Amino acid sequence: MATHKLLLLPGDGIGIEVMPEVIKVIDWFQARGVAGFETETGLVGGSAYDAHGQAISESDMALATESDAVIFGAVGGPKWDAVPYDVRPEAGLLRLRKDLALFANLRPAICYPALADASSLKREIVENLDIMIVRELTGGVYFGEPKEIIDLGNGQKRGIDTQVYDTYEIERIGRVAFELARKRGNKVTSSEKRNVMKSGVLWNEVITALHKREYADVTLEHQLADALGMQLVRWPKQFDVIVTDNLFGDMLSDIAAMLTGSLGMLPSASLGEMNPKTGKRKAMYEPVHGSAPDIAGQGIANPIAMIGSFGMALRYSFGLGDAADRLDKAIADVLASGLRTADIKGNATSTCSTGQMGDAIVAALDKASA
Repeated sequence: MATHKLLLLPGDGIGIEVMPEVIKVIDWFQARGVAGFETETGLVGGSAYDAHGQAISESDMALATESDAVIFGAVGGPKWDAVPYDVRPEAGLLRLRKDLALFANLRPAICYPALADASSLKREIVENLDIMIVRELTGGVYFGEPKEIIDLGNGQKRGIDTQVYDTYEIERIGRVAFELARKRGNKVTSSEKRNVMKSGVLWNEVITALHKREYADVTLEHQLADALGMQLVRWPKQFDVIVTDNLFGDMLSDIAAMLTGSLGMLPSASLGEMNPKTGKRKAMYEPVHGSAPDIAGQGIANPIAMIGSFGMALRYSFGLGDAADRLDKAIADVLASGLRTADIKGNATSTCSTGQMGDAIVAALDKASA
């Protein structure tokens, strides 16, 4: 039985509450001999700042580097609003992405039939929705230089963020999108703002050339990012795989999240380059929902995105597609049974706690394997 090293980073807010539900699932698969998992737990974000004065310690960063996958909760909250910019909670997340070279962020948006009425859109618009947003994660305006605030005098300041992309960065995220599309609906929608941004012009040129050169069998279309945002809420089922840059991917994936009924439903994977010698890649898996400080500590957070993120680890890091399918089915079965956390309550008359949802998913795994 293969053994995989996992670093668990619960972080802040509801990250601390949903991580134990993932551990239940990890323990379930290990107990049944699907795979072995060695887990260590570290600090990131505000909790790391409180303990070490930085958003992630060097020792925990070393553990992340040595791990086969990082399972990440969430960071941030009003408690740390006044800390210096360089050690703000989000800096821990950005360092993990940068130092592990996690350039490809996969954000699936799946609407289970049982949750179609939980979306703010009509059932026929979102039912059975299954799209994948591929977001470039280590370039663009979040990392471009210069990045600064300049004092101009006379009470005036200037804030500067720089959008920068090189050809190789666009090509490698494009390849991820095209390869995924070949295993899905064989369609890629590339999104940028070439009408007003030079980086968008380059993005469009590079994706178009890559498609012609290596992926002509895949359908490719281009949409401006603002128009794509509108189309996501107009008719999202027209999309299969969407590939876009760091900034637009951040925004468009949150729009897609609400199509599914709740941010609490969306997992994500952040992947690095494949090592040709080992056949492995650095990877981090995290829910999209963030730390949700407004509900933290109440035991009502939805753990499905966190559990689903581990499911993506099974699929993309460990080659355990069958186990990932079993977990996906267990989640679908629980939702079909009518069990709901508060964020996906819809017309349900009652809701369950974070722990009750996790227990129900484990019970569904038990039932399916009986």
